[in-house]
Amino acid sequence: MDEKATMLKRLSEAHGVSGYEGEIREVIKEYIEPYATTIQRDKLGSIIAERVGVSDGPRIMLTGHMDEIGFMVKSITPGGFIRFIPLGGWFDQVLLSQRVVVKGSRGDVPGVIGSKPPHLLTDEERKKVVEKKDMFIDVGASSFEEAREAFGIQPGDPIVPASSFEILRNGKSYLSKAWDDRVGCAIFIEVLKNLSLTSHPNIVYGVGTVQEEVGLRGAETSVDAICPDVAFALEAGIANDVPGADKDTVLEKIGKGPVILIYDRSLVPNIKLRNLVTDTAKSLGIPYQLDVMERGATDAGRIHLHDQGVPSLVIAVPARYVHSHASLIHRDDYDHTVALVTEVVRKLDAEAVADLVR
Repeated sequence: MDEKATMLKRLSEAHGVSGYEGEIREVIKEYIEPYATTIQRDKLGSIIAERVGVSDGPRIMLTGHMDEIGFMVKSITPGGFIRFIPLGGWFDQVLLSQRVVVKGSRGDVPGVIGSKPPHLLTDEERKKVVEKKDMFIDVGASSFEEAREAFGIQPGDPIVPASSFEILRNGKSYLSKAWDDRVGCAIFIEVLKNLSLTSHPNIVYGVGTVQEEVGLRGAETSVDAICPDVAFALEAGIANDVPGADKDTVLEKIGKGPVILIYDRSLVPNIKLRNLVTDTAKSLGIPYQLDVMERGATDAGRIHLHDQGVPSLVIAVPARYVHSHASLIHRDDYDHTVALVTEVVRKLDAEAVADLVR
């Protein structure tokens, strides 16, 4: 496993659901500190790493949200089972029998998501999908008191998916939890590393935002601390190159290059910025894909509305099975995205940035 794969493993395996991003923030800080001029946190918890190329140059914001989807302890039953609420968007069908970790006051508590056994369901109940509200987490406690006192679990404790990083047999496919959006965090770390080896005509901010999955909240506070001239949300895309997909609607495939979002529910991107990115990809011989996300939003949706407006764009690494315990990305897409974003940032001098809004 090379250094990049090792970093991706550490970032994806780190715990950090929305509102509880402390562990992943420390991993990001460790990796980005050698390449940053300064590092700060906003009051909501986002980490902001600044790298100065030209002190009076335009301010370029690169974001990847640190938080992964997860859960929170809602209550403990008399029998010691955990009732939970989701943090972020979960599809009910991916949850049953999945392992989780409850981050209790006495340390990590492993558990499994369960429900009423299928053997006890009526024929009518068997036809229905079990909803989250009817699920619970079994941590092996036999009573409320054991779960609360011996295990240190209480309402409000975060619950994270339990999943490990694996490289699949082709050597290129990386399987892990939380690519949405630890892959974006990895990209801005590597871009700052690349920029440390060369000159760049701007000030670049690598920002690990908090609470994206519950309302784009970290983007709204961190943009105030930066006041950027241009912004990129670096994301995990939604690949639909799987069995059952309509061939006419497959716009995003893994292994086919970075995804440039031309629309999402929160952003219609700056056209000149979009064209700069696609032209740069062509000049570098980097394959790219254009896609739309009709049912989702990204940090760019908040950032582009800052002050009088910020030219913004979403660039993503295509990923299968996001918002589950195990999603899949392709190493070539990751490497191409890092190379593309690095070169685009190097082109964003004062004149190029001014031209975006003329």
